[in-house]
Amino acid sequence: MFLEKLKHLKAIVLDVDGVLTNGILLLTESGEQLRQFNIKDGYALQLAVKKGIKIAALSGARSKGVEHRLRGLGIQDVFLGLDSKLEVYTNYLLQNDLTPDQVLFMGDDIPDLQVMKLAGLAVCPLDAVEEIKAISHYISSKNGGEGCVRDIVEKVLKIQNLWMDTDPSAADGSGTV
Repeated sequence: MFLEKLKHLKAIVLDVDGVLTNGILLLTESGEQLRQFNIKDGYALQLAVKKGIKIAALSGARSKGVEHRLRGLGIQDVFLGLDSKLEVYTNYLLQNDLTPDQVLFMGDDIPDLQVMKLAGLAVCPLDAVEEIKAISHYISSKNGGEGCVRDIVEKVLKIQNLWMDTDPSAADGSGTV
């Protein structure tokens, strides 16, 4: 049933910290917050964008580094500094003429709970909190920031016959090829 639902997805919406990153913040002496992203997640995301899957990121955090990384992958719908993910998610669906059953949301913690309950498919990393795991249709075998996004994006692209990119120049968004 889960894999069957992936065939009709048009959009993947992701939380950032704890999903695209491992949830660990490194602080510099000046107070700048540094995050780690997984390069394999990046490859899958940029390929999904090229193949026509809508990708959006929602986060309460405000970070120019996060925005730079996501936009570098071709993700145009980056919503940071949110007080309410639910409101932005609902507007995103309306603006993109999407129904909930066409959208997968990946979250890992309590701020994602409301949106995950509305998404057609709710998925999470292996290290998500128990409340999120309890409502998820799929729990990745990978932790946040350690390939969980690649896991789900690859499944979506494979089931839609979009996975392999025959262009060897496909970039991962890191600035190198």
